[in-house]
Amino acid sequence: MKYAIVDIETTGGYAHAHGITEIGIVIHNGLKITDSYSTLINPQQPIPWFIQRLTGITDVMVDKAPLFSEVAATIYSYLKGAVFVAHNVNFDYSFVNYFLAQNGYDLKCSKLCTVRLARKILPGYPSYSLGKLCKQLDIKIEGRHRALGDATATATLFDLMLKNDESGYIKQSLKKTSREQTLPPNLSEKYLVNLPDKPGVYYFLDKQRKVIYVGKAKNLRKRVISHFSNNAIHKQKQDFLRSIYHLETEVCATELMAIVLESAEIKRLWPAFNRSQKKYEPVFAIYDYEDQNGYLRLFIDKVKTFIKPLATFKLHSDALDYLHKIVGQYDLCPKLSGLQNSSLPCIGFEKNMCKGACAGIETSADYNQRLQLLIDEIDEQKPTFAVKQTGRNAEEQAVLLVEKGKLYGMGYISNHTHIAGIEDLKSHLKPIKENFHIRFVIAKFAQENPSLVWQLKTTDF
Repeated sequence: MKYAIVDIETTGGYAHAHGITEIGIVIHNGLKITDSYSTLINPQQPIPWFIQRLTGITDVMVDKAPLFSEVAATIYSYLKGAVFVAHNVNFDYSFVNYFLAQNGYDLKCSKLCTVRLARKILPGYPSYSLGKLCKQLDIKIEGRHRALGDATATATLFDLMLKNDESGYIKQSLKKTSREQTLPPNLSEKYLVNLPDKPGVYYFLDKQRKVIYVGKAKNLRKRVISHFSNNAIHKQKQDFLRSIYHLETEVCATELMAIVLESAEIKRLWPAFNRSQKKYEPVFAIYDYEDQNGYLRLFIDKVKTFIKPLATFKLHSDALDYLHKIVGQYDLCPKLSGLQNSSLPCIGFEKNMCKGACAGIETSADYNQRLQLLIDEIDEQKPTFAVKQTGRNAEEQAVLLVEKGKLYGMGYISNHTHIAGIEDLKSHLKPIKENFHIRFVIAKFAQENPSLVWQLKTTDF
């Protein structure tokens, strides 16, 4: 078996925007080191000062070094037919594979990560970074943070693991069915062993067990594994993979419940690597209040946490259109509805479309009675219903409760449980803090699946 132990120095953390400044390759035949190769490479971009200080490689040193295109054939000849080995292999492989592909070479080889292997073959050490692990194992590094020095130390570490691999982890890792070649360096394969083929929500956590990503899945096992099926060259993917240390899952009975839970958890946890649904929703609402003269007024504002709105809208323009509509239907005063700012009576009064509340002609009692009728009708039009689906097993059903247009919560109820009204139903559900995305998803589902929707009154179920 031919192993190519590789280390590279770069101008940054991801291949799409950075270059290789040095590469070191050490060839091991499974018994001993047989060959080595190293060269500086002109990255065709400045090397950041902090990297120059770390590696000792300066812009002057690489100025007359060969371009990657000039050494690509040599590098490929060392790697072709070999197992690509590195400490955090996906990082080095992503750079080398990217630049070889840029020059017409298709690098297809198995990979081994000495970080992951060391945790299994040499367990019990406090750190598995190359420098600290080599120090703990008394492996001397000649030229730390230089490609050939680190590659040689990694080769010595790999040689030690070859000789102590009594359980055959290296051989197992090279099997086509093994996930060791694709998993992030800090995520144990144990997390993937018993992943269920069911809908649910999964959480990736960092070293401090802080949630850094939340996702939903029709099939938890397939979806989680798909995150590691490609080694994207972009910074976000590389940073993401390096940050994953732990995995947690929550099985849901249906995809709808997984979608709802995912959205609520993203809003609650605000994970660092989630992008979708993290934008603050520009949701607007219509509110009412009583002014100093006793008249009920309407106004549009952004949704507020502790004030109950009459109605909510995605866009300000939608709220404005709705306000114009109800003002006309109920003969309300445009001025008292926030549609006109003036010290004079409203335009509607001049056109006989307003009964004169803004001029003190219509009493507050009469005006408020008409506006309260509108408020009551808006409240009555907000739907209360439950979505019932098959539960996690044949003995239960999955339920989501929407009360007056807003999701109350969801949960699982035994088929043998008697529910005596909505308040009783609530006691069996987990409250969920909803958002616009959740409302949209549930409304669409209810529209497309009317047979699963139970329209409710305040006392039935």
